Amino acid sequence: MKRTIQVRITKGEHQFVAECLDLPVVTQATSLDDLAVNIREAISLHLEGEDLAELGFAADPTILATMELQAVA
Repeated sequence: MKRTIQVRITKGEHQFVAECLDLPVVTQATSLDDLAVNIREAISLHLEGEDLAELGFAADPTILATMELQAVA
């Protein structure tokens, strides 16, 4: 069983975007703090009423976010 739900964060032109790698969930926000709130809420709503074990997740999975940074030229 997976104990983590992986999320990739990228910075767009005007907003940060969080894309879940384990579920079809994507959200955006203008700050990283707001993005953290949004991705937690979006994942919770997506999993509401689902059997986590059936989806391959532990009962209380952790969200692990990784942020992609552009290389400095």
